[in-house]
Amino acid sequence: MSNLYDILQKIKQRPALYLGKRSLSHLQVFLDAYTFARRELGIEVTEQEREFEDFQEWIEQRFNQPDTQSWSRIILFYSEDESDALDKFFELFKDFLQRNNSSEVNEIGHVKSGV
Repeated sequence: MSNLYDILQKIKQRPALYLGKRSLSHLQVFLDAYTFARRELGIEVTEQEREFEDFQEWIEQRFNQPDTQSWSRIILFYSEDESDALDKFFELFKDFLQRNNSSEVNEIGHVKSGV
């Protein structure tokens, strides 16, 4: 089974396949459904999922928008359209993962092991 960051990598490579179209809002719905399904099945929260929960607060701080909107709405507000917002999400997500470490990071942003 793929982990959350592997799934995000697949979405980054072929967003229309997984989301229906290049859209940050569609990614938000996809991730909400992913989280809901895992909880309904009683699957424990993974380390990556716990880390991703901090993305909301990080985005709020990054854009100086405390407790106003979801991370996707904040990113969309500062983007040209849904497609641009999706590209920005992946850039911001990479920065988010690099925030506390200077290790080499792959194209989706998660730290490579053994580096």
